[in-house]
Amino acid sequence: MNPAPPIGVPRHVPLVHVLRDGLIEGIHYGSVVVVAPDGEVVFQAGDVETTFYPRSTAKPMQAVAMTRMGLALPPDLLALSAASHSGEEIHLDGTQRILASGEFTEDDLGNPADLPYDPVERLEWVAAGRAARKLAHNCSGKHAAMLCTARLKGWSTKDYLDPAHPMQRQMAATMEDLTGAKIAHVAMDGCGAPLFAVSLRGLATAAGRITREEGLVAQAIRAHPEMVAGTRRDVTQLMRAVPGLIAKDGFEAVQIAALPDGTAIGVKIADGTDRARPPVTAAALALAGVDPALLAPFAGTDGKDGLAVVGELAKQVHHSV
Repeated sequence: MNPAPPIGVPRHVPLVHVLRDGLIEGIHYGSVVVVAPDGEVVFQAGDVETTFYPRSTAKPMQAVAMTRMGLALPPDLLALSAASHSGEEIHLDGTQRILASGEFTEDDLGNPADLPYDPVERLEWVAAGRAARKLAHNCSGKHAAMLCTARLKGWSTKDYLDPAHPMQRQMAATMEDLTGAKIAHVAMDGCGAPLFAVSLRGLATAAGRITREEGLVAQAIRAHPEMVAGTRRDVTQLMRAVPGLIAKDGFEAVQIAALPDGTAIGVKIADGTDRARPPVTAAALALAGVDPALLAPFAGTDGKDGLAVVGELAKQVHHSV
């Protein structure tokens, strides 16, 4: 087990130019890493060692932790337990099914009430006059699974989000195992669950290990990408485009993805803007060996307008293809 990654100001680098009629209108800084199946870094740009928050890209690791604790769900619901879902009916129904399996109700969820994450779903809710609900929060699937895991183990459920709760301690231990390093800092995520800070390299390493070693979670995500995000979300579309890929995004423009052999990537856009995340993810996956033709819908543009990946990442991609 490696020591916790250092805490400091990340040394991000320019990754994406925003172009308008050939002129650079904006620059997105960030960091990116590609790791081999054995965890060795094969490419990095920016800072992949300084501590940062993985946000919802931690959810596949949390799902692994729950399966290791004995949670058994059908594949679609296991994928939902690793999701930042869009709030579509399939997600609301799935979360209800997880809750019912543990004899819980929506009121038992510890996440806050919210409107659906997907803009189309959200507008439909507002137009219909529907109020925010805990069930509609994008993290409700994970929370429902946490409740079921706590009950399965005979632990208390009222305080399941307390970092000192035995389930959360097991979550932390699993994240340390998968990333190969001690957790550097513990905070609270937007949904109320403990948020364990890691390095970008550690996060990508964990993604690779999940796809190679944690078959239940990896297979569930591959089989049900629509449950991990939503029918209109780029992460779901990316998994459908690249055979065998597992992928997860997180707030503040974090992204992981891993191929079946364990090659994995990690992306962090410094300003938290999501528009730069897909093209950087596509470029990193190209370096990981994915056919660029499959990634074209996510790659931005090298023309006069749009988003263009730049710097060492762009050089390596152009050299490799």
